[in-house]
Amino acid sequence: MNTKIVKISEDTPFAEAAKLHDAVKVIKSGGVVAFPTETVYGLGANGLDESACAKIFEAKGRPSDNPLILHISDISQLDTLVTEVSDTAKLLAENFWPGPMTLVLKRTSLVPSLVSGGLDTVAVRMPSNRIAHELIKQSGVPIAAPSANVSGRPSSTRAEHVETDLTGQVDMIIDGGSSVYGLESTIVDVSGNGKPCLLRPGSITVEQLESVVGKIDIDPAVTAHMLSGERPKAPGMAYVHYAPRAKLTVVTGNISSVRKKITELSQKQHAEGVDISNIAIITTNEGLEHYRNAPAKLFSLGKRSDLNEPAANLYDVLRSLDEAGITHAFAESFDETGIGLSIMNRMKKAAGYRILSV
Repeated sequence: MNTKIVKISEDTPFAEAAKLHDAVKVIKSGGVVAFPTETVYGLGANGLDESACAKIFEAKGRPSDNPLILHISDISQLDTLVTEVSDTAKLLAENFWPGPMTLVLKRTSLVPSLVSGGLDTVAVRMPSNRIAHELIKQSGVPIAAPSANVSGRPSSTRAEHVETDLTGQVDMIIDGGSSVYGLESTIVDVSGNGKPCLLRPGSITVEQLESVVGKIDIDPAVTAHMLSGERPKAPGMAYVHYAPRAKLTVVTGNISSVRKKITELSQKQHAEGVDISNIAIITTNEGLEHYRNAPAKLFSLGKRSDLNEPAANLYDVLRSLDEAGITHAFAESFDETGIGLSIMNRMKKAAGYRILSV
């Protein structure tokens, strides 16, 4: 397949309507388009066309029981996609849409079973990125889209990442610049009668959600591995996700103890014959000085004092490990509050739950 790559500025998507029109034609004809959103790049197809959505799974190598998210451009589109929108769901939508939040609701028969992973629910979100919004609006259908990367690998926050993973596998890639948040959307299950339940943390934090709807539940899979054989209720809950090729270990505990342990671990790998060029330490700007004598390449996620930076840079750093030929990597941890919960959710999955507590 010849993948067409077009560059469109989010500042002027309407001025480049001809390029966007080509992407709309691909969606309407049952093809697949990678496009930017404020979270990560999405791999989109007509969400009401099961054969089109099957191409997403094929391109990514994605397990068929892993649900997709339907992206909409107007809340009125919910009417045909879900059976009911509760008051809680309406409140969340009013406060966080358009934006990086996904709601899980009971689906109608219009939603293909493949999109919902065989469940009676569907995940829906309204992105705030202007290119994504206009693509959905002009296509006239909800666009089903997981992250635009090979399944299990780090998600794409730049078009170059998508090109590396999916060139030749998709019809078109829209280059709309770097993602703002760098982590997939927060997913909240509001399909039942009980409290809302967080299925996947994102840039909209637990604290922000609870400021709107009160106390929410948190699915155990947010902080720990899902039980074997359990079916994922939403994207990103099961399987090893976001993983670099390197053997990644996340070290948790008091930050000074963490840094001491990571230094020891890198020294141990080097003593056992691993070349310095193949060992990596993932830290923050504040930690760089602590590893000046460690036998490893240093990768900074940004400022620990502003966790929005590590969140936005995480996938780029994980991909950089592969580009540098790293075989063993050790990462500092973050407190699991606020957006730190989201960062740690991704890091644990990227490490295959290889966690060392000190």
